Amino acid sequence: MSLQRLPSGLALLAAALWWGSLTVTGFVTVPLLFTHLPTPAIAGNMAARLFAAQTWIALGCGILLLAIARGRDSEARIDWGGGAMAFIAGGMLLALLSEFAVAPRIVARDNLPLWHAVGSGMYLLQWVCAGVTLWKLGSRLRSAGPS
Repeated sequence: MSLQRLPSGLALLAAALWWGSLTVTGFVTVPLLFTHLPTPAIAGNMAARLFAAQTWIALGCGILLLAIARGRDSEARIDWGGGAMAFIAGGMLLALLSEFAVAPRIVARDNLPLWHAVGSGMYLLQWVCAGVTLWKLGSRLRSAGPS
């Protein structure tokens, strides 16, 4: 990859980190916690910490993607029309809402089945947003050809 393609490659790396971290946390690590830790309460507390850390990873990756999208390099810019920006913004909003609106209700065990379902649904939607972003950026780089 040439230096001229660095912002595009960095955007792809940020999208891959976002989607990959969501995948590993939500679909591998947290289920393993509930399988191997002695009580669901211990697993739930650890899962809450992991999901909080995941929120900050998502926001960091999203901010980096938005910064690259606003950059001056026309090749690195993410096209609004391609829809990637909407998925980045949507994923970041879902991460924030999950952390600051849903997670406190889950931790307080306030109508736990409802808020756990809402949080799980929001996490899945964020995973889809990150995946679509990764797909769009990867497709864009593939169509640009080799450097």
